[in-house]
Amino acid sequence: MSENGLVSTVAPKKHHIVIIGGGPGGYEAALAGIQLGAQVTLIERNGVGGSAVLTDVVPSKGLIAAAEAAASVKQAAELGIHFSMSETPIDLGEINRRLKAMALEQSQELTENLLEQGVRIIHGSGRLDGNHHVIATHADGKEEKLEAKTVIVSVGAHPRTLESAKPDGERILTWLDLYELTEVPEHMIVVGSGVTGAEFASAFLGLGAEVTLVSSRDMVLPGEDQDAAELIERVFRGKGMNVLNKSRAETVVNTGSGVQVTLADGKTIEGSHCLMAVGGIPNTAGLMLEEAGVEVTESGHVVVNRVARTSRANVYAVGDCTNFLPLASVSAMQGRTAVFHTMGDVAAPTQLRNVAANVFTSPEIASVGWSEKAVQEGLVDATVHRIELEENPRAKMQGLTEGFIKIIASAGSGTVIGGIVVAPRASELIYPIALAVENRLTVDQVAKTFAVYPSMSTSITEAARALHRPLA
Repeated sequence: MSENGLVSTVAPKKHHIVIIGGGPGGYEAALAGIQLGAQVTLIERNGVGGSAVLTDVVPSKGLIAAAEAAASVKQAAELGIHFSMSETPIDLGEINRRLKAMALEQSQELTENLLEQGVRIIHGSGRLDGNHHVIATHADGKEEKLEAKTVIVSVGAHPRTLESAKPDGERILTWLDLYELTEVPEHMIVVGSGVTGAEFASAFLGLGAEVTLVSSRDMVLPGEDQDAAELIERVFRGKGMNVLNKSRAETVVNTGSGVQVTLADGKTIEGSHCLMAVGGIPNTAGLMLEEAGVEVTESGHVVVNRVARTSRANVYAVGDCTNFLPLASVSAMQGRTAVFHTMGDVAAPTQLRNVAANVFTSPEIASVGWSEKAVQEGLVDATVHRIELEENPRAKMQGLTEGFIKIIASAGSGTVIGGIVVAPRASELIYPIALAVENRLTVDQVAKTFAVYPSMSTSITEAARALHRPLA
């Protein structure tokens, strides 16, 4: 009410959220902001969806799907189906054209959705000016100062490169360059055996390339369940991949007709192409984060807590640019959580142990919750039960022999606290285990839930039944 007794009709100023970066976290934050009544401005320089849609998750998993299709044709003979062709023709140029078109189409769909919801999108880049203002630089160079009650940084990351192995886009490649290839490389050397390296090594092997995987560690996928990593390495070798463990690439040189990789022990490897998969660097340079009082690690990652809040109360950060788990699903959850928190809604802190993750090799590796290594090290009192995939009736019908399902249950209560799946489509099979972990279901509750017979999921109920503890 005003001083003269009249009721004011001026609408209260909306909570303005400015989001720098339109990847999964920025996109979900924008939608959540609109849902809660905020004014939302999203600044994105390449396209909504960010690298996850345009150059990373969507095209890479599309490439893997193409490799799986090729492998299915080759494996059909094991099921009694014989094709007249002597070999499976692979048109990588056509595959990549489809992948890029699919990525652009998805980005456009996301853009249209945000605009329909009322999000203002600025095509350009942004930087902080203090912790309540953002300077947006439009694509035409024009600058605009935005006042923000909340700032959310969602700028992602880019491939890490080495001075001694500089990518040239022709022979020495990062994952950004793969979608410009028109022919399957004759011999792809992959440097780096983490998730990215293992996935692309698996994909190019499936597409028919000779593949050498250079790993500086004792085995591929050192961060995964040991049994799963050992199985994947065995499968890789069984399919003809040359896996070099405890080998560090010192230099990579484009010879004109191919590449030469020199290892730390002096040995050299000749190939047609080399993919450098040695990690990522956050796109935080030039954002003026530290000047605004936002804590950043030596590597450039933004330090956040479990609701994605930084050291500045009104600045949040999500996704690969943070010191959190670099997964698109986690970034999306962080984006929503950040908005819920800043707007005073219910914001459940992200529990990393409940996050289901997947490695898209062939077969896939999916995991959630406590690991078997943690059980072995005494960090948690639990029991592990493993069922081999070859024991599953549906797997037998499909000719699948490599893989397993593990369930980890608390020794006292029988609560499901973790699980590992190694199988085709493990990314789908992990979901019921993730539901059990998130909702603290017991093995008996999982076991008494009906699974379709025959199906791969019956192995989950069988593992749960095996962990039943009879009443004393």
